[in-house]
Amino acid sequence: MDKSPDAFRTISEVADWLGTPTHVLRFWESRFTQIKPVKRAGGRRYYRPADMALLGGIKKLLHDDGLTIRGVQKILREQGVKHVSGLSQPVDGEDAPDDGIEAETQAPRRPAAEAAPPRTPEPEQPRPAAAAPVVPPPAEPRETFNPFAATPQPDPAPEAAPE
Repeated sequence: MDKSPDAFRTISEVADWLGTPTHVLRFWESRFTQIKPVKRAGGRRYYRPADMALLGGIKKLLHDDGLTIRGVQKILREQGVKHVSGLSQPVDGEDAPDDGIEAETQAPRRPAAEAAPPRTPEPEQPRPAAAAPVVPPPAEPRETFNPFAATPQPDPAPEAAPE
């Protein structure tokens, strides 16, 4: 039986929906203060549909568009949660994320053709050649100190014989 679109989801359900491991979702919670799942006794997390939409938008920006965590944080500060949530895939067959916003006020989704161009990697700079390590010539063999070896004791002085 499928849940209603307004139902809360567990972290494993959200992870399956996004195709992302649960530990990544917990990490994102620590980096994006806007993600606030309801936590029940024992620390169990329940995500609202609005949280799921935000996570979907964050995943798109990080994984599909190639932004860094700082880049997504900047977008959240400048353009808001609604914009990032609008980038998400639909939650369980919905047309748009259910966060209480009318369809006209949501940020329009960009088609894939208008998506940000993929980042081109910077050309590798040639690294300076590493100098060959200097290896000293082998030293003359020398005696090593062995604390367990018997050390020669000087001969004791002959005792004077009593006369």
